[in-house]
Amino acid sequence: MVDEKEVKNNDENAKAAPEGKKAPRNRKPAPKRKRPESVDPELEERVVAVNRVAKVVKGGRRFSFSALIIVGDKKGHVGFGLGKAKEVPEAIRKATQAAEKNMINVPIDGGTIPHQVLGEFDAGKILFKPAADGTGIKAAGACRSILELAGIHNVLTKSLRGNNPHNVVKATFQALKQLRSPEQIAKVRGIEVKQVRLK
Repeated sequence: MVDEKEVKNNDENAKAAPEGKKAPRNRKPAPKRKRPESVDPELEERVVAVNRVAKVVKGGRRFSFSALIIVGDKKGHVGFGLGKAKEVPEAIRKATQAAEKNMINVPIDGGTIPHQVLGEFDAGKILFKPAADGTGIKAAGACRSILELAGIHNVLTKSLRGNNPHNVVKATFQALKQLRSPEQIAKVRGIEVKQVRLK
């Protein structure tokens, strides 16, 4: 006869250690990652455009949103970003983070731009000219938002071609990247700053 105790012990050992399988480890769940917030609290953001995009699938249409955002500190730093998501707030958040990473430094001379410049991107083409004190920002739409957040107070602009917000924004940034301060120009030419100025 087989002892009942031995049979029970053998069954318990087989359950405790099945062949080819290891006992599961007690692993702690991974901590949730916090979403990065705005790095600089001084940055101001403005929504330029929000577009709804429809994707046609087998069951119908799926909607998503894209947002174009401008951020700046009104002290010569400005950037733009594009974000896409299923909801508008999430798209704006993504665009804001992208804009903070792509900020540029804009040279400002007495509240206006140092010299005339032409910005062109794809179908967008915009002309920028310096202006005297009291002129204000003669611009509209996305171009005006960029100049205000950059800290420019007096400037003349003329849109020569295109009215798509994305092209206008990129053409404006192409122009701002071309700007050079009197100090930078004097250093390249090897002369004094007062020789560069026409006043």
